[in-house]
Amino acid sequence: MDYKISIEELENTPSKSLDFHFEDKIEGLNCVTPVISDLEIKSLGEFIEVSGNVKGCVKLECDLCLNEFEHKFDFDIDEMFAKKALLDDYGQELELKEGQFVTDLDGADEIDIYDLLYQSVILNLPNKKVCGINCNGNKFLKEENLSDPRLDVFKNIKIDGK
Repeated sequence: MDYKISIEELENTPSKSLDFHFEDKIEGLNCVTPVISDLEIKSLGEFIEVSGNVKGCVKLECDLCLNEFEHKFDFDIDEMFAKKALLDDYGQELELKEGQFVTDLDGADEIDIYDLLYQSVILNLPNKKVCGINCNGNKFLKEENLSDPRLDVFKNIKIDGK
């Protein structure tokens, strides 16, 4: 299926807006369920706004114990796209809402919704991926007796004055 929105098609609608429903797994994400998103795409003159909600579930690897776990997500997106080159035409006169970014389409004739959703999900994953509140990490990784025999040479080093 084609997940690209034609800017020309958007501009030719009477309301200058389109509703877009996305329900599919996204390559590059370990999706447990399809990513579901209902988006509204609006033309605002020289800008295009894409807003809506994104839901789904992906498998992540816990940073502490290295086990896989499922992470559900449900967040809103509000992205702006500039039809022309930003720096040439707008300078620093553009006002953005907090947390909002503007993507420069630089004359492109379509917006790739698949790529937008992929990037949005990646950016909304937790920085520290932990499988649960009670995760103490992998027992093997914490064992006191675990040592590398190649490092035994450092056990007997004496530092001057200590």
